Amino acid sequence: MNVLVVYCHPDPESFGAAVRDRALAGLRRGGHEIRLVDLYGDGFRPELTEEERRCHREPGVSPELQSYADDLTWAEALVFVYPTWWSGQPAMLKGWFDRVWACGVAWELPDGANVVRPLLTSIRRIVIVTTHGSPKWINMLEGESGKRTVIRSLRAACHRRVRTTWCAVYGLDGSDENDRRRFLERVERQLARL
Repeated sequence: MNVLVVYCHPDPESFGAAVRDRALAGLRRGGHEIRLVDLYGDGFRPELTEEERRCHREPGVSPELQSYADDLTWAEALVFVYPTWWSGQPAMLKGWFDRVWACGVAWELPDGANVVRPLLTSIRRIVIVTTHGSPKWINMLEGESGKRTVIRSLRAACHRRVRTTWCAVYGLDGSDENDRRRFLERVERQLARL
């Protein structure tokens, strides 16, 4: 399976980097074809430009985003690895959604239609691997908006039977070495079975 891994963390020595490495190890064990996008490593610019907003309904992306769009349309599965900050995705990842999941790449709005049509129909699996500093109950009180962004919004641009897997560790700020090790093992195991 063609798997696009989108990684988003500013610190190359973070626990998030260890999570990414274990996710990649699991995918390799599963025999998948993998492409890795490291948004911070690439120096990705998350801010939507005035021109991009003005041309929102015109198909395509700007030339500097074409390789990201090509990776997205190549994929049959997506794996997102990121920390959850302020109940959602880091701004860098949200900017990748805003700029790359564009008309002509992820969706289209045919003439006369009032509902967008998905274009990423080859994507049948989405896996979210994320860390939360706070406990699960706090995230539930906040409404888990980051989870909803992927499970409700991004899914709509994919195959109609796309399956999602939410693999999260909660309370990371108060965790110990054993908790972190168990989560890393779980990530690798889950992705080996993708």
